[in-house]
Amino acid sequence: MSTLRTILFFSLFSSTAMAQNRPRPNLDSLRAAYYNKKFTHADTLRGSNDPERSWWDIQRYDITVKPDFPTKTTVGNDLITYKVVSEKQPAMQIDLQAPLHIDSIVYDGNKHLAFTQEGNAWHVQTPKQKLGSTGRVQVYFSGTPTEAVRPPWNGGWTWATDSLGRPWMTVTCQGLGASVWYPCKDYQGDEPDKGASMTMIVPDTLVGVSNGRMQFKKDNGDGTTTYKWAVVNPISNYCLIPYIGKYVTFHEDFQGEKGHLDLDYWVLDYNLSRAKDYLPTQVHNMLHAHEHWMGPYPFYEDSYKLVDVQHTGMEHQSAVAYGNHYAFGYRGRGDKWGMLYDFIIIHESGHEWFGNNLTTKDLADMWVHEGFTNYSETLFVDYMWGKEAGNEYNHDTRRSIRNDRPIIARYNVNEEGSGDMYPKAGNMLQAIRHTLDDDEKWRQILRGLQSSFYHQTVTSAQVEHYVTEHAGIDLTKLFDQYLRTTQIPDFEYYFSPDHKKVFYRWSNCIEGFNFPLTLKNDQAKLRIYPTKEWKNAELKGDEAALFDSTAIDKMYYIGIKPRS
Repeated sequence: MSTLRTILFFSLFSSTAMAQNRPRPNLDSLRAAYYNKKFTHADTLRGSNDPERSWWDIQRYDITVKPDFPTKTTVGNDLITYKVVSEKQPAMQIDLQAPLHIDSIVYDGNKHLAFTQEGNAWHVQTPKQKLGSTGRVQVYFSGTPTEAVRPPWNGGWTWATDSLGRPWMTVTCQGLGASVWYPCKDYQGDEPDKGASMTMIVPDTLVGVSNGRMQFKKDNGDGTTTYKWAVVNPISNYCLIPYIGKYVTFHEDFQGEKGHLDLDYWVLDYNLSRAKDYLPTQVHNMLHAHEHWMGPYPFYEDSYKLVDVQHTGMEHQSAVAYGNHYAFGYRGRGDKWGMLYDFIIIHESGHEWFGNNLTTKDLADMWVHEGFTNYSETLFVDYMWGKEAGNEYNHDTRRSIRNDRPIIARYNVNEEGSGDMYPKAGNMLQAIRHTLDDDEKWRQILRGLQSSFYHQTVTSAQVEHYVTEHAGIDLTKLFDQYLRTTQIPDFEYYFSPDHKKVFYRWSNCIEGFNFPLTLKNDQAKLRIYPTKEWKNAELKGDEAALFDSTAIDKMYYIGIKPRS
């Protein structure tokens, strides 16, 4: 999930009355603000794979952090292992956001490096290194990190207390960036190929939990305990997260599509009983449904965990943050199908496939994370309660689509597109499914994305090309229309006087828009290929009944304009 979660909340779980009573945004103002936005050099440093980033490829992060709850400060270091992939080696850009600061940087364990600061970018003078060689820099940092005022929508450290008044700490940082709390190459397109570790030095009354599997626990004899966790798979910077509190755990063995999967639940001690009663069934349902549609859980080696949090939740890889109050819907609120399952478990776990397995190189392409994961909810409802239930659920998500700006944002400046990347992209994907009218083919496309781009960073263009190629239908203009414009195409049609012939076309769309429609009911099925020019088709039997505005609307997010 991202900072756009509030949009998602209203998309699915506000009542109709709430939606109607919300003030409508001024779309002209929103669009003007978007198109008139001026980007700075800092935006480019943050969002692009510039020369000071592109010559080195991240292999591994080994992070150590010691938070101090009373002062809300941290001290730590990050051992960054990288591979040299270019002969051209300007300074190394490492990112760390103020008010944290870098204290020192050590190369290969013995050489202190000089560095300068430019805002949140730190330019490090490294020695010349051989192409293909491996280097290591250990970055020591300290300070008072940004505090998350309203997590997870607002990033940074959370310094809170549980319901018994005991310290509880964590971080949320998607969008804002992992450099808000530790030094890294804060570029989404470069993940540590050989995994990462998280070492937390915490008060000995608390427990530290993080991604992957626990490596060790050590009593330091000074009132603190050290916990070390590690993942062996590539992982996004923003998914590496410490959780520190009065945690206890319980374990399950799950037989998944790839065999044995360890399921672990880390919950605050007073939640243990209800967690045992509630969480396993929800997680089992999720895994069965998601593996059916999208393929095996992508991180068997690192296990699957839910970790109790006080914010709503986030998709932290193999350590999914869970804060849904052990209730169906969204913290006990929702409509019809949404009230039959735990939204946070289904959505945030869906990101293990789209977001964590397939990660976009640029923040501009985040629809691949959010659109497919929004769509995973539809697939879950479909798996549990049938296709019509899934269709209805998907259709209902349209309520918050605003068409305020394009879903795909501008590249190389760390910019997210419209919040429509959730429901609008989810409806676009369901439209592809409907026009294919072949659920097994559609299932294999979703699974194929996971296997073909397994543990990779990708672009929207790669995903679009894959779906188009394997669908066997030219979807290029569909993606351009829904992802890169705010126009919703209108389907216009009318009949001959005897209803033996239908005339149809697309309007309010980009040049070349040619998305085919499959129209069907219990008695008939017809595929038509509208363009911007009027076309016609001879109708047989009851095929005229297929041109029912209500039925078409349930399948496709389009304007429907029947002519008399």
